[in-house]
Amino acid sequence: MPEKEQSWIRIADHICEIKFGVNNIAVTEAGDKEICIGRFKDALFAFASKCPHAGGLLSEGCINEAGNVVCPVHGYKFNMRTGYNVSGEGYYLKHWPVTIRADGVFVDMGK
Repeated sequence: MPEKEQSWIRIADHICEIKFGVNNIAVTEAGDKEICIGRFKDALFAFASKCPHAGGLLSEGCINEAGNVVCPVHGYKFNMRTGYNVSGEGYYLKHWPVTIRADGVFVDMGK
């Protein structure tokens, strides 16, 4: 099976340009797509801006002590690294790799 083609999109020139809320979640644009960036223990995670269950805005949720993003509507929890629903409902959150390089912060939106 062929590997997914990488398509790194710069979301900021420097990490300090990303405006995280008190919940450690920021909303940004990656190409023509609005996404969230979550910050947990010095790592960044990119994931869909809306919960796959009922469309709750994840930027209005929180990141719990286990590093999961929690939807503000029904409390569904998603692992930011894998996208898997960890509270048992079976939903999957789109997510993308993030890297910080000397020339900026990039998200791999793939093809």
